[in-house]
Amino acid sequence: MKIVVVGGVAGGMSAATRLRRLMEDAEIVVFEKGPFVSFANCGLPYYVSGEIAERDQLLVQTPEALKARFNLDVWPMHEVIEIIPQEHKVKVLHEGAVSEESYDKLILSPGAKPFIPAIKGMDQAENVFSLRNLPDLDRIMAAVTDQAKEAVVIGAGFIGLEMAENLSKRGLKVTIVEKAPHVLPPLDEEMAAAVQNELLKQGVKVITSQSAVAFESQGKKVVLEDGTELTSDLTILSVGVQPENTLAEQAGLELGLRGGIVVNENYQTNEPDVYAVGDAIVVKQQITGEDALISLASPANRQGRQAADAIAGLNRKNKGSIGTAIVRMFDLSAASTGLSERTAKLAGLDVSVVHVIGKDHAGYYPGATDVSLKLVFNATTGDIYGAQGVGAKGVDKRIDILATAIKGGLTIFDLPELEFTYAPPFGSAKDPVNMLGYAAMNLAEGLSHSIQWHELKQELASGKILLDVRNEAELSNGRFKQSMNIPLNQLRGRIGELDPSQEYIVSCHSGLRSYVAERILVQNGFKVQNLDGAFALYKTVLPEELDYV
Repeated sequence: MKIVVVGGVAGGMSAATRLRRLMEDAEIVVFEKGPFVSFANCGLPYYVSGEIAERDQLLVQTPEALKARFNLDVWPMHEVIEIIPQEHKVKVLHEGAVSEESYDKLILSPGAKPFIPAIKGMDQAENVFSLRNLPDLDRIMAAVTDQAKEAVVIGAGFIGLEMAENLSKRGLKVTIVEKAPHVLPPLDEEMAAAVQNELLKQGVKVITSQSAVAFESQGKKVVLEDGTELTSDLTILSVGVQPENTLAEQAGLELGLRGGIVVNENYQTNEPDVYAVGDAIVVKQQITGEDALISLASPANRQGRQAADAIAGLNRKNKGSIGTAIVRMFDLSAASTGLSERTAKLAGLDVSVVHVIGKDHAGYYPGATDVSLKLVFNATTGDIYGAQGVGAKGVDKRIDILATAIKGGLTIFDLPELEFTYAPPFGSAKDPVNMLGYAAMNLAEGLSHSIQWHELKQELASGKILLDVRNEAELSNGRFKQSMNIPLNQLRGRIGELDPSQEYIVSCHSGLRSYVAERILVQNGFKVQNLDGAFALYKTVLPEELDYV
C-alpha cells in the first residue's frame, strides 16, 4: 500500500509515524510545502524574547532523521497543488516543476492559516506580520531590531497574548487591540479580567472593543475604528485562524463549518480513500455534539494517530474534542476547558456556575499562591460543561483534572471523591478541585443560593442588603459601597442586629466564610444569598465599584 501525507507538523507526522509502526511494508510519502516538516509551532513566540535561546531547538525532526528511524520519504519544499481523487493522484510543485504522485490512501493535514482581515493600507504595510511557521518567525525576528521600540498586537487570543508577552520581554512597548469586550475571549469576562490586570501591571497597554481599520505610513501608523492612532514599528496580526482548505475545495471534498473539511468518525472525507486531520477539519464539540473548529496541537496529534489506525484496520473512532488550552501571561497563567458560561448558554444548556479560590499548595507552606477556578455545570444532572482557571501556579494541574473529568463523563458529585497526591509542597488535603465540587453540590442540593458578580447591583437596587462578614482589618483593602459589616466570628452574637423580614446577600473575601454565614442565617430563619466569588472576584472585575479608605 502507498500512503501519501500532505502536510507535516502535528497531524501529518503523527499519522505518518504511527502508520510505519503499524505497517512496516507500506510506502509512506510526506509532502510539506514549507522548508520544515516537523517544528514546534507552539514554541515560536518564546524565541522572540530569547526564552528559547536557539532556533534549532524549535526543529523537532529532520527528513534525514525520519528516514533513518521510520523509513519515511519526507519531502519539504514540495507543495501539493492538486488532488485528483478519481485517479488517486496528486500533483506536486517543486522548484517550478510539476510532477504526479499516485496513492492508495491520502491523508490531508494542511492545518489552518491566519485570518487576515481586509484592512485599508495592508498592501503597503511593510511591518505587519502573522505567525504560523518558522519563515514567519524569521521575518518577525528581522524586524525586531534595536530601532524597534513600539509594537502593536491585533488580537488578544492565546497566540496574541503570547506574542505580547514576549515582545514586551524583548524590550518593546506593546499595545494590544482586541475587538471583543475583553482580552482572551474564550474565557468569561470575570476570569479574563485577571489577565488584563496582569498585562496592565506589566506595562502592556490594552484597548478592547476596538479593531484596526487602516494602516498608514507603510504600517508605521495603525488607525482604530474610533479614530485612535497608534505608532508601531512592528505589528502582529493575531485575529484568529481559518482552515487551509484550498486543496480540498478544488478536489470537490465536502466542506462544512467556516470552510472546514467534513470527515466521518474514521477521518474519511466524502472521497473514501482521502482522509483529513488537524486544524483544517470540522470536529464535534464533544459536550454539545455540535460542529466545531478546534485548532490545538493535542487534538491534531491524536487525530493523526487515529486516522493511521483506521487505515491500518484498527477500530478507532473520532470522539470529538472539548478544547483545552492554557496561556502564560508574565506571572499569571490562564486556562480553560470545555464550554464557557457564555457559549454554554448560547448552546441552550441549563447553566449554573460557581467560583472558588484556593491555594496551589498548602497555605501554611511557603510560597502558596491563589488559584481561582470557575466551573460551568448543570445543577440538576451534575454534568460538567466547562471550567476556567487563573493563577500564578497550579492552574494547569487543576484544569487538566477537570478536562479529564469532562472526558470521562464525571459529574460535580464525583469531584469531591477525586483523590490527589498531597504533601504540603504540592497541594492541599482538600484540593481546589474538591472544593469546586463541594461548592457546586451545595448549589445543586439547595444548601446554598448564589448570585453572580454582575447581578449584585440589580439585587441591591431591589432592596436587598449586602452583609460583609470579613474582619474589620480587611476592609482597608476596599469595601462594598452599599453594605453592612459583621465579622463572621461575631455573627451569632450580633444576629439581633439583623431584620428577619429583610433579604440579605452575604460576602467575604473568597466565598468560604460567607457560605458559613449563609448557613447560620438560613437556619435562623433568614432569606439569604451568597455572592459567588465574593469580594476577591468583584474587585478583580469591577474595582471602580468599591470604596477605598
